[in-house]
Amino acid sequence: IVSIDIGVKFRDYFADAAVTLGGGKISDTAEKLMRVTEKALAIGIENALPGKRLFDVSAKIQEYVESNGFSVVRVFVGHGIGTEIHEEPEVPNFGRQGTGPRLEPGMVRAIEQMVNAGTHEVEILEDGWTAVTKDRRLSAHFEHTIAVRKDGVEILTA
Repeated sequence: IVSIDIGVKFRDYFADAAVTLGGGKISDTAEKLMRVTEKALAIGIENALPGKRLFDVSAKIQEYVESNGFSVVRVFVGHGIGTEIHEEPEVPNFGRQGTGPRLEPGMVRAIEQMVNAGTHEVEILEDGWTAVTKDRRLSAHFEHTIAVRKDGVEILTA
């Protein structure tokens, strides 16, 4: 499997999206990992509603991922996005429901899942860029940029 993460700047504003794809015949574990990670993104988006708290999104993602036997990466997280690719606040994929700032219409966030088949721990290789799981097991990554609207959520990178 391979993950592709793309950031785009258009008229002074950024968008960020990622997808994980399988090439050739992939293992059942890889297939399940990709399916769970993509579904975790959908759950995060579904819960990014106005009036909810930021960590409501995080907790729902963590609950779903861990109930499927996987772990969420903790050092790489979703984020605010706008005139900079990474803005505050961070949007972790773990947390305690009912905490964090309230989501309000007009907020734009990159909801970003990185899910590992093994431990949540990762490390950066000597090139200073490549991230791998510490236990060298598989990892999948999905991301969308979303806008919180008064009547729900709009996926800006669909």
